[in-house]
Amino acid sequence: MILVTGATGLVGTHLLIKLAEEKHQIRALYRTTAKKEYAKTVFLKCSKPEDHNAFETIEWIQGDLNDIPTLSIAFEGITQVYHCAAMISFNPSHYKKLRKINIEGTANIVNLSLIHKIQKLCYVSSIATLSENTFQNPINETTEWNPEVSDSVYAITKYGAEMEVWRGTQEGLNAVIVNPGIIIGPGFFNSGSGYLFKKIYKGMKYFTTGTTGYVAVDDVVKIMHRLMNSEIKNERYILVSENLSFKNVFSLIAEALNKPIPKKKVSPFLMKTAYYLQQFSHFVFRTKQSIFKSSIKSAFSNSLYENEKIKKELIYSFTPVNKAIETTASFFLKEE
Repeated sequence: MILVTGATGLVGTHLLIKLAEEKHQIRALYRTTAKKEYAKTVFLKCSKPEDHNAFETIEWIQGDLNDIPTLSIAFEGITQVYHCAAMISFNPSHYKKLRKINIEGTANIVNLSLIHKIQKLCYVSSIATLSENTFQNPINETTEWNPEVSDSVYAITKYGAEMEVWRGTQEGLNAVIVNPGIIIGPGFFNSGSGYLFKKIYKGMKYFTTGTTGYVAVDDVVKIMHRLMNSEIKNERYILVSENLSFKNVFSLIAEALNKPIPKKKVSPFLMKTAYYLQQFSHFVFRTKQSIFKSSIKSAFSNSLYENEKIKKELIYSFTPVNKAIETTASFFLKEE
């Protein structure tokens, strides 16, 4: 039986679809009934009609990554673990909670995997853990974490989670880590890249000048599945289809949604001004803050990622980003 944590998120839900297609026995961890029901909606809309009934065969267990008694029950009879669960936030005030979920939660998954002698663990990390290359060369799997660089609290805790996985491999665990870029896929339009579709649909006018890596959710789950059923172990892989500018991606999304392309370039000065205004408003009026120093840095960084390792070892061809955007936009428009 296969255990999936974070089964109600973008990667987790699409992974359930893939595993259902392959007729695997699945046990899925979820936190709230509302999230589980929404995952069911996405599952039914994105899966093949012949696989719709498979959702009811999934064994669902309610709990979180720090609920050891529930996790221990979830691990009974498990042979493989896909660890997709994580907290995503760039707010420095969430650091302790991020550590609790991302680092301590992953340590619990690793420890139980060792205790139950599972065959293999796949951990979903992020390109955020791969520090910038100071020589302006593309970033690859050998690029080491640089503690001297100011990173987001999210990146710091995801890196800490990776260290727990590598610690597990030293203790006998077989594991693989995937580092996806910004994941594009249908079904979740209130968070992650999905929120971009909603913002642009409503008429977003601005773009920043940064560049980063993007990948289709289908590629992420297909590669994870193939890695777990291969002889490969104790390796990491960058999962990026293309490196594109934010302006380019925003334009592709706008075109797919038949909406105006964002044409107003935001300067670092303007974004920093907005950050300080938000910070003032937050401290005085307790309003919600959405811009942080780390997000400003990301918005203007030009990071390029290599994908040769995974393409070579699995002989894999990625979905073009424009195709992933078109598929996601079509799903979004049907929902609207």
